Amino acid sequence: MTRLSFLDLVPVVEGGTVATALDRAADLAAHAETLGYSRYWVAEHHGMTGIASAATAVVIAHVAAATRTIRVGAGGIMLPNHAPLVIAEQFGTLDALHPGRIDLGLGRAPGSDLRVARALRRTLDSDPNAFPQDVLELKSYFANDGQTGIVATPGAGARPDLWILGSSLYGAQVAAALGLPYAFASHFAPDALDQALAVYRRDFRPSAVLERPYAMAGFNVFAADTAAEAELLASSQQQSFVALRTGNPRQLPPPVPGYRASLGAQGAAILDHVLSCSAIGTPDTVARGIAAFVERTGVDEVMVTSAIYDHAARKRSLSLTMAAVREAALVAA
Repeated sequence: MTRLSFLDLVPVVEGGTVATALDRAADLAAHAETLGYSRYWVAEHHGMTGIASAATAVVIAHVAAATRTIRVGAGGIMLPNHAPLVIAEQFGTLDALHPGRIDLGLGRAPGSDLRVARALRRTLDSDPNAFPQDVLELKSYFANDGQTGIVATPGAGARPDLWILGSSLYGAQVAAALGLPYAFASHFAPDALDQALAVYRRDFRPSAVLERPYAMAGFNVFAADTAAEAELLASSQQQSFVALRTGNPRQLPPPVPGYRASLGAQGAAILDHVLSCSAIGTPDTVARGIAAFVERTGVDEVMVTSAIYDHAARKRSLSLTMAAVREAALVAA
């Protein structure tokens, strides 16, 4: 059966604060744990007023301290923004605090624009081998195999679960070559999903971590008691996405009735394409959507995500989703 997990960008709502967003992240993670979600991830983004997870390792520590059993991690850390030694130390610390519960998903996108990338002191390296070399260096610190000549403290001997993230074929190739689990960002970049999964499975090399491929994919879910309510809840994320794509990122706005229709046919078609890996509606609709997605992709795990303005409605969406997929026997009871 397929596992169900949750990705949280820790949204800052209009009129809200970062402190409130972080409090809600901890509460939502604890809620997801009681419902039986397998893992709870946050992601590194910079320079965005509507996302409070820039200091990703700190947020993970905050969330992990509010939970007991659910795996908590990064989906992901944008490794080119950091020296691998720093990430080894951060996630070595997290692993020491919460052993057996920490995931470290690694991506190569900047998680920002060029201006913010420069402020991060990031060099936009065009070397296609830079990312896999950084991953291998990071693995070496955790393994404490002496290849770097440096002992990461904390870090040496730590065992966070490493993942490779991607929205193109590149990440699939790296994950396959290294024998690591692979997570695809189909919740906002669906175009290469099927091809990337095929490349990952075709080229996968067994490793000490995995004997066979293990794939996860992102999927937007907005569940409510009625279809109309679910459509309304989804309009906040839709507004944020349009704002981001038009160069005007903002805090998560309140829902707007009829927002999708207000975009016109062309705008709505673009939005529907980019967010095509989504299920919006009643629990039955959501369960069918997830089932169809799993049947299409064959993924081992679905990482659901949603940016909902009202915190109580967001928690209820998670509850309705898990109850629906369990009733449909998509996940273990």
